[in-house]
Amino acid sequence: MLMIRLARFGGKKKPTYRVVVIDKESARDSRAVEVVGTYNPITKPKAINLKHERIAHWMKHGAQPSDTVARLLKNNPAAAPEPAPAA
Repeated sequence: MLMIRLARFGGKKKPTYRVVVIDKESARDSRAVEVVGTYNPITKPKAINLKHERIAHWMKHGAQPSDTVARLLKNNPAAAPEPAPAA
């Protein structure tokens, strides 16, 4: 089963995280199927970059978000797509 969860990167006392799609049984920092975003809790304000279309794609294919990733998704909804200009 696939999960969408955080993988820790960065130095000691300076964490940054990647939002990754990974097998549920794998270790936290194992090789990911796909990186679908980043999260930096150190910066003010916290830097959150998510690929909402890819996250939706993986959730449609059965990937479950972790509690933390679900909270990030809830607090950072996808922006409405820009309408295409008329030609």
